[in-house]
Amino acid sequence: MSSNRKGDRRERELVNRLDEAGFAVMRAPASGSATTRELPDVLAGNGEMFYAIEAKASSGRPIYLDGEEVEALIYFSQNFGAKARIAVRFDREDWYFFHPSDLYVTDGGNYRVKKETALSEGEDFESFTGGPKQTRLGDD
Repeated sequence: MSSNRKGDRRERELVNRLDEAGFAVMRAPASGSATTRELPDVLAGNGEMFYAIEAKASSGRPIYLDGEEVEALIYFSQNFGAKARIAVRFDREDWYFFHPSDLYVTDGGNYRVKKETALSEGEDFESFTGGPKQTRLGDD
């Protein structure tokens, strides 16, 4: 499976999980190539928390993010009024979330997340979403 297809599948998975947790969610498909404007992969909000999320997945190798990609996420988030977050998922693990400033920056100005770092320092999905599934209007 191509990395783009796997990335798309992982983004849809994250969108579905956030939706199940009670967030209004929008995915920007092909966010890096659909427009000349840099857009986050996912926008999510629940009326109290609003996030612009760049989502990355890996089979176990470290995840690298281009410095310009992270700067664009921060710029968009500030202008939109959302919190910038990097969501990472390694195979056979759940999603973990980081504020961009919490990531390791390489000498070349890029960002890196290792699996060990995600598991020990990342914010897990339940904590990120505020707990178990939230009740929606109309649910009994």
